[in-house]
Amino acid sequence: MNWDDIKLFLALMRTGTVRAAATKLGVSHSTVARRIDAMEQKLAVRLFDRLPSGYLVTPVGEDMLMVAEQVEDALEGLERRILGHDHKLAGRVRVTMVDAFATHLLMPHLAEFTEKYPEIDLEVEVTYEAVDLDYREADIALRFASRPPEHLIGRRLLTCATAAYASQNYLVCHDLQDPTATRWISFGGQQSFPKWVKESEFPNIPAKGQFVSLLVQLEACKAGMGVGMLPCFLAEPEPTLQRLSPGKPNQSFELWLLTHQDMRTSTRIRVFSDFISAAIKGQRAQLEGHGCSTRTESAARECQGM
Repeated sequence: MNWDDIKLFLALMRTGTVRAAATKLGVSHSTVARRIDAMEQKLAVRLFDRLPSGYLVTPVGEDMLMVAEQVEDALEGLERRILGHDHKLAGRVRVTMVDAFATHLLMPHLAEFTEKYPEIDLEVEVTYEAVDLDYREADIALRFASRPPEHLIGRRLLTCATAAYASQNYLVCHDLQDPTATRWISFGGQQSFPKWVKESEFPNIPAKGQFVSLLVQLEACKAGMGVGMLPCFLAEPEPTLQRLSPGKPNQSFELWLLTHQDMRTSTRIRVFSDFISAAIKGQRAQLEGHGCSTRTESAARECQGM
């Protein structure tokens, strides 16, 4: 037996007729009759006598009623407890994001959130993989995506700007007009001239290596490994890096906040989502690269004149 069988039995027991039980449960009367028959066949007992006036419970049905009501009380009590906890600002919230977001942008806000809501246990997982929200690998994902899955609830926050950067020492020692003497720091794939390179200000420079992490790309760029196509919010504060192109929105860095539709009524999930969305939008200028072109033109001219 399952809970649906028990609910159906209780409804028929309390109303006395198939039609009234069907109305109470929001199903057809034929469904009630068919499932009661199937339940009796499954249990090999007769729970109701069929009379012209309606269904009359048998002694076996009376015995079943006591247990069924106990199950009903237990399950309804459990549901109330779960809903009660869910509407409290307490419990675990699991969030996934890329490392650069956690370390170079949101950590002060995450600290503020835990201070403001001490009963919420915040769990942050750093990953570049698309975690499966359907299997509750996380409650919330801050994810770069041009088109998130349709079955997820999402809000598009903004589009991050990227630009080409290189260390000052690298620019002194390398001619950006000589593709044999310089390189892009690649972040995926094996192509030397992927689409993003061809569309950049330096389309003749090959991309080499594979550095998925934005923080690793940043450190490689600072160490003089090559030219990096980096988010402006990450590279702009670095005093040893020189921006070589205007900061412009990059569709590959369209930032979404995603969660599963089943979690939309969770108070703590909603509170965190609203809080972190406001924090990100509060840094829109930094993320979208506004004001990141003050030194670009002169830097580009200097590089092209090397």
